[in-house]
Amino acid sequence: MNIEEIREFCLGMPGAEEDVKWGADLTFCVGKKMFAVTGMEMSAESGITVKTTPEKFAELTERPGIRPAHYVARYHWVTVEDLSVMTSEELKDLIQNSYKLVFDKLPKKEREKIV
Repeated sequence: MNIEEIREFCLGMPGAEEDVKWGADLTFCVGKKMFAVTGMEMSAESGITVKTTPEKFAELTERPGIRPAHYVARYHWVTVEDLSVMTSEELKDLIQNSYKLVFDKLPKKEREKIV
């Protein structure tokens, strides 16, 4: 997947918005909470960072090209450094699961506004 495909996929989810943070990071949020982060000039080597479950975190970080995310690994975020280590479907599944994990933690009123 390239940056435009990832951007289109992320923004296709209910209530998803994009923002640029920290100068050059493109973030995708739901209810003002991030569910995916990538570089503005994303290439196959620049990667994407997403939230996972503790079980998936352990599984993913054992794979080459995927590492615990800087600063937020303790919250089970991973960075897929090399997008070629996953199929597009695997990556979409990771992004979708990250969205769901973040969405499910939103206050009930915020979730009701989105759906």
